[in-house]
Amino acid sequence: MILRLNRFHGHGSLRFVYMRGKTVRNNQLSLKYVLNNRRDTWRLAIVVSRKVHKSAVVRNRIRRRLYEIIRLNQDRIKEPFDIALIIFSPLIAELEQDKLEKQIIELFEQAGIFTSHS
Repeated sequence: MILRLNRFHGHGSLRFVYMRGKTVRNNQLSLKYVLNNRRDTWRLAIVVSRKVHKSAVVRNRIRRRLYEIIRLNQDRIKEPFDIALIIFSPLIAELEQDKLEKQIIELFEQAGIFTSHS
């Protein structure tokens, strides 16, 4: 899990990302992001709706897997971005971890959030 400092609190700040953010997506995920210079560090929210899977257990498992991928790559985020990662495909639940990580990294690099891997 990522630090509490790097997670959203309340719907108002997440609404800012939805309204002002740019979007990058693939066939299973959507990444909305906006640079927030009023903050010192980045924030992330992972949104998995009930349409993806009825079971809260499965939705939480998806969320935990994605948070872990971000945690392992968080040193590549250098600017204070506000990021919302929206899941809209139930296939994410069965996807292998390395394939899921590859998709996430590609989205973050396409958005310009991740710096080149050192």
